[in-house]
Amino acid sequence: MHFNVKEEIIALTPQWKGERFPDGRPKVADKYLLALRDLTLEEVWKPIFVKGYENQFEGRLRLLHDDGRKLIGRAVTATYVPTRPDLHETTFAVGMQEGRKGNYNQWVIDSLVEGDVVVVDMYDKIYKGTFLGGNLTTAIKTKTKTGGGVVWGGIRDVEQMKKVDGVQVYYRGIDPTPIRDFIMTGFNTPTRIGNAIVLPGDIVFGAEGGVLFIPSHLVAEVVDGASKTQIKDVFGFEMITQNKFTTAQIDRNTWTVEMLDMLMNFIQNDSRGAQYRDLDWSEEYDLAINGDPNDTQTAL
Repeated sequence: MHFNVKEEIIALTPQWKGERFPDGRPKVADKYLLALRDLTLEEVWKPIFVKGYENQFEGRLRLLHDDGRKLIGRAVTATYVPTRPDLHETTFAVGMQEGRKGNYNQWVIDSLVEGDVVVVDMYDKIYKGTFLGGNLTTAIKTKTKTGGGVVWGGIRDVEQMKKVDGVQVYYRGIDPTPIRDFIMTGFNTPTRIGNAIVLPGDIVFGAEGGVLFIPSHLVAEVVDGASKTQIKDVFGFEMITQNKFTTAQIDRNTWTVEMLDMLMNFIQNDSRGAQYRDLDWSEEYDLAINGDPNDTQTAL
């Protein structure tokens, strides 16, 4: 048993073809992290869901800050279980052999780099399950610059945590007790946050409604897909207002060639379409011409 194993992380994420971190995690380009900040939860969720990734969202979390800030970054995952003496002895010895310092939660924080987000399954443990407090939140800020955490468990020192500038944390509950009686069984392995499954290197997209975990190999497609949804919404509202199309026509997953042609004209000639002029719509035209077997009457 070992923790944060590069070869295992690469084996878990074979569909990622781009650059990787030294630990093996997919390194999604910063430009996509920046682009995601301008998108809504629903815009990002849709292109993932229609591809069959139906277990990427969890909304039953509390927010450290409710001021509308987003949490966007690359996932560093950790999984914990209740304590058991023999298992603790075994796993802790492995960590010591690997040169790790402090408690299990410190091992994860020590590994962070800029742009990371800690994603932790504390098996909904709140009493003595406070993964983050003031000190570790400060450490997260120092290492990640703009990161934070998603904890299926507890936090403490909330007043101190809120003073750490630029950090956002999603969590299940608050308790004054320090973290105790837990064992790490996975570090940068698949982990679970409520109803969601997370792999190391997934992109964490936290908004007011909850947290979405975007598979690394889909991020570029998701950003483009969400941008398409944005401009289609702008154009669609305009067409409905002008009584040129009905809501039923606009809400279809697959638009007709006539509608797409009008959309292209809108993008090229209306100032609201300027930022969308580099998008590739060939797939949409192909579906309009040849049909989409998965199309339903209304969009998601």
